[in-house]
Amino acid sequence: MAYRLFEGKKHASSYWKYRISPSDRLIQQVLDFLEKRKGRPFELAVDVGCGSGQGTVLLAKHFDSVVGTDVSPAQLEVALQHAKEPNITYRQCVAEELPFADSSVDLLTTMSAFHWFDRPRFLQEAHRVLKPHGCMALLNYTINMELSYPDCCSHALNQICKEFYAALQPYHSPHLSPSSIELYREAYESIPYPDKEWHECVWVKRPMPLSSYMGLVESFSSYQALLREDPQKATSLSQNICQRLMSVMKVSSAETEVVVAVKYFYLQACKPQEA
Repeated sequence: MAYRLFEGKKHASSYWKYRISPSDRLIQQVLDFLEKRKGRPFELAVDVGCGSGQGTVLLAKHFDSVVGTDVSPAQLEVALQHAKEPNITYRQCVAEELPFADSSVDLLTTMSAFHWFDRPRFLQEAHRVLKPHGCMALLNYTINMELSYPDCCSHALNQICKEFYAALQPYHSPHLSPSSIELYREAYESIPYPDKEWHECVWVKRPMPLSSYMGLVESFSSYQALLREDPQKATSLSQNICQRLMSVMKVSSAETEVVVAVKYFYLQACKPQEA
């Protein structure tokens, strides 16, 4: 069964505020893969482990209906608060038991969630609900994001960021193994479909206030684990990192905008026509 994390209301709210979603270009690559294999119309997309729905909303303009599913009521409550598109609905369920009929889904996505699932069971369930020539796309990004700021040494900035990530490493969930990339690559190898693709090191750059970058890292499970164990240590670590970054940038406000480069990896697979 999927690990039940990210379920507190405060944490769910921070997800909506700080968590990033794939770029429009990355979503378009997923849609292009689907269109070449299945063709239109695009009727139903299901976003599993949707959290507070940032990724789910990106699919709305491309499908007749989009359903976001998550195990967490708190996450879905936040998603519903921001649900403006009439063709999006949300369902509470575990990833391994989806409330959809056999061969009913055109596109099944997970965005930074698959690593928390019972992966073999989820892949079986994905196979069950996908239409023939329907596709799945499992996307995630690595923690080792990079910062840049005008007239500032990027190496110095990113050395501080690396220290931040290293300080959180002892609180990294053992469920994820040393690298979630390996979990996704293993899943890619295990999927029996002949038509599949693996993509690694897809960089997406996003401008955001430095405070939002800090909030993003603080929303990670490793920081949240440290926060539960030692709130003072977690807060001091974050404040120290933020102050050091501002010092290198020669700014006095954490609302100063930086560019955050995020490294995505993802797999896509097309369910074959069944006999």
